[in-house]
Amino acid sequence: MQRASRLRRELSLLAAEPPPGITCWQDADQPELRAQIVGGANTPYDKGVFTLEVVVPERYPFEPPQIRFLTPIYHPNIDSAGRICLDILKLPPKGAWRPSLSIATVLASIQLLMAEPNPDDPLMADISAEFKYNKPVFLENARQWTEKHARQRRTAGEEEMPGAPPAAGDSAAHSTGQKRKAGQLGGREKKARPDA
Repeated sequence: MQRASRLRRELSLLAAEPPPGITCWQDADQPELRAQIVGGANTPYDKGVFTLEVVVPERYPFEPPQIRFLTPIYHPNIDSAGRICLDILKLPPKGAWRPSLSIATVLASIQLLMAEPNPDDPLMADISAEFKYNKPVFLENARQWTEKHARQRRTAGEEEMPGAPPAAGDSAAHSTGQKRKAGQLGGREKKARPDA
C-alpha cells in the first residue's frame, strides 16, 4: 500500500517537475519503470541518451530501487551488465540508502556519477586505471561508446528529441531485450572486477 501511493506520488512529481536531463515513466505493460538520462555537457557522454531500468521492490521505500543501464556506457563505476556502483543503491551498513530518498534523487545522483566518476571504487578495474592514468584515452573511448550506443538517430522527417521517451514502435532505443556486450574498443577489453 505504502509502495503504491509513494510510487504514484513520485511519478507524478517526476512528470510535472523532472530534474534537468532526466525522464522517468512506466509502460502500461511493464511492472518496472524506465528512465532516460541525457549525458551532461562537457563530459564524454554529451548528447547521449542513456536508458535505464528501474525495478521498485515491494518494500520500497525501505529498500532501494534496483537500477541498471540498458544502454551500454563506458564508465569505471558501471559494468557491462549495466550494474551501477553507487552507495545510495545499497542498504546500510555498506550502503547509504534512506527511505527519505526518492527515485528522482537517485537518478540525479547517477547523472552526477556519469559526470564525475569515482575511480577509487570501480566495477571496471581496467576502465578505472585508464581514467586515472590515461584520461585522454578514457575520454576518447567513452565518446566513441556514446556515439555508437547512446546517440538518438534521426529518421526522415523526424526531429531528434533527447530526453523524451521513445515512440512505442522504436525498438532500437526502447528494446527491453537489448543485449549488452562488453566487446573490444581500441584493443582493450572490459573486464569486471572479480570481487564485485
